[in-house]
Amino acid sequence: MTPLPCHRADAITALIHPQSIAVIGASSDLSKINGRPLKHLMDKGYTGRILPVNPKYAQIAGLTCYPTVASLPEAADLAIVAVPASEVLKSIDALGQRGVRAAVIFSSGFGETGPEGLAMEHALAECARSHGMVLCGPNCLGFVNAFENVYATFSQYADGETGPGPIAFVTQSGAFGTAIAALARERGLGLGYFINTGNQADLDFSELMLSVIEDPRIRVAAGYLEGLDDGASLIRLARRCRELNKPLVLTKVGRMASGQRAAASHTGALAVADAVFDAVIRQYGVLRARNEEQMLDMLEALSTERVPSGNGLGIATQSGGAGVMMADRAEEVGLVVPELTPATQSRLAKVMPAFGAAGNPVDVTGQFVARPELLRESVVALLDDPGIHVAIVWLQLMTAHVDTLVHIFCEIRDRTTKPCFVCWVAAPADALQKLRAEGIVVFTAGERAVEAAAALARHHAFQRKALACEPAVAKALHAMPFDATAGDIVDGVQPSVQATEWLRAAGVPVSAVSLARDEDQAVAQWRAVGSPVVLKIESPDITHKTEVGGVILKLNDEVAVRQAYRTLMQRARDAMPDARLEGVLVQPMAQGHLELVVGAQRDPVFGMIVMVGLGGVLVEVLKDVVFRHAPFDVDEAQAMLRELRMTALLDGVRGQPAVDRTAIAQMLSRLSHWAAAMQASLAELDLNPVLVGADGPIAVDCVMVLEDQRHPAR
Repeated sequence: MTPLPCHRADAITALIHPQSIAVIGASSDLSKINGRPLKHLMDKGYTGRILPVNPKYAQIAGLTCYPTVASLPEAADLAIVAVPASEVLKSIDALGQRGVRAAVIFSSGFGETGPEGLAMEHALAECARSHGMVLCGPNCLGFVNAFENVYATFSQYADGETGPGPIAFVTQSGAFGTAIAALARERGLGLGYFINTGNQADLDFSELMLSVIEDPRIRVAAGYLEGLDDGASLIRLARRCRELNKPLVLTKVGRMASGQRAAASHTGALAVADAVFDAVIRQYGVLRARNEEQMLDMLEALSTERVPSGNGLGIATQSGGAGVMMADRAEEVGLVVPELTPATQSRLAKVMPAFGAAGNPVDVTGQFVARPELLRESVVALLDDPGIHVAIVWLQLMTAHVDTLVHIFCEIRDRTTKPCFVCWVAAPADALQKLRAEGIVVFTAGERAVEAAAALARHHAFQRKALACEPAVAKALHAMPFDATAGDIVDGVQPSVQATEWLRAAGVPVSAVSLARDEDQAVAQWRAVGSPVVLKIESPDITHKTEVGGVILKLNDEVAVRQAYRTLMQRARDAMPDARLEGVLVQPMAQGHLELVVGAQRDPVFGMIVMVGLGGVLVEVLKDVVFRHAPFDVDEAQAMLRELRMTALLDGVRGQPAVDRTAIAQMLSRLSHWAAAMQASLAELDLNPVLVGADGPIAVDCVMVLEDQRHPAR
């Protein structure tokens, strides 16, 4: 990862771990927004210096209150700014002049209110930068560092028990983030850090999370996102989490178009296409939760220190139906429910009642209430099976047997080393409390337990993958096929012949083409090919040739070639009279029984994204596409192919032969390296269709659009 500049890193440290805190606009009414931080800091035992600032008071709650920032006896590490929006800029300037390096701004009335507020927000950020300050907010409810009793917040979350724990939680939403934090507390999940980013005028989600995951007391990172405009910083965060072996769980709203509009209007952040977001974070090992409850389920599972070495799920239940339901869900989310070894089945048979089931799921029946050893020995045997890497025990009610069952689960924990979750439906409240106090992960619904187990398995599977070197971007002379300052290279749709030559030079299989500007040239080029050809209209204004009848196939005599040339030119003129017609492309007929689409696009959030999909010209109908952030290696490309909904087509159906997945993966990887090197110049690329046959994949049509970001006026 790219290290932060030293002065900025120091300022962020001062923000999160302050030895002294100034409260600007402090109130003697400790129930108000500008009084609550003082109350929290004093009540929770903050040991640093607290410096209230307000000309109205000489003292607040026994603390000396200073009339101005300039009168502070020291430059506090952190300033909490709780004044009206109109006074915030003046306060930040005064704090910067006093030498304060970090501030958290509660005040609203900035970018969330419209253009005028956004201009104020930009001025605020610029002022902070000029003083070397960092800002959290504005329009935020602050943060909690529970390890050091730093309560720079007015959140209701701080009113209750906020003991530290192994989870760092950063949220773009104040109210919803507080609700998630409160739910985490109900489950006994300790938040070591709780941070609300607000409008992110300076510090954003990723930079704040990067600052707290380094803490060795943190084992899991969690975040709530409403928008994202810096994909590179999120990727840096994901990579750092991987290096530290700390799972990162994100809930991001705006998955559908209407949700994206709502998120943008609420936060002012740029919306990112959800399919791209989902693909990129999965590529870098980030776990995505659909909602707050699933996030907490994942956090509960990931907080365990036990590590599954695979994705084999063992299920023990007192209900056969519950076992089948969980087995079904396990298959859907990527777990396997393997058959147990004969040795395990024999071991189970010795303790199971005759009407029980010694397979997987293991049905221990309700007899374990009378015979506790039945449940204990069955689950221990299940976890000892080499094909089982994580287990779930399902039960319901049992109100009269809470202590007995808690004792059994503690015994199972002490005799095993693999993760084992309890799913207790309609559990008594004291059962949940006692199990969590013992460090035993417990859920109240079967499918939720399975999904959490899958998240745990996915995280550790990702970690087991070798930390391969970052794919080396192709050398500049190879990847950059032209001098970007050359006068004959202009932005826009590139000539097909030139675009094809660039891609072929990069090792991307694209069928060669030649341009015929009249019928005689078309005939000469057909003769040079020596086999049937296809003719296509060539125009920078016609990128979807088939929509104007601009493709004619299987031409293999002079009369047909001449007629096809005239037909294509006439069709183009009729369909688009103003289109610039360069002539007709002549291309050998390619073979392939399967059509793919392959493309690349410069995403405004993540940069260069590569896509592969099934369907060729039908891709927009089928929408069976997969994305990755470029560049990536062949293994990652293979994973893309496996994620296609119709991936089985690659293996051959209804008498069609299987295609060479490795050859396709190599094509995708090579393209990703070239596209990454071309990011400053390449806006989008469409290879559609890519025909795949016995000789591997070959693109037979290419649309390349350049838009050079380095020379926008060119």
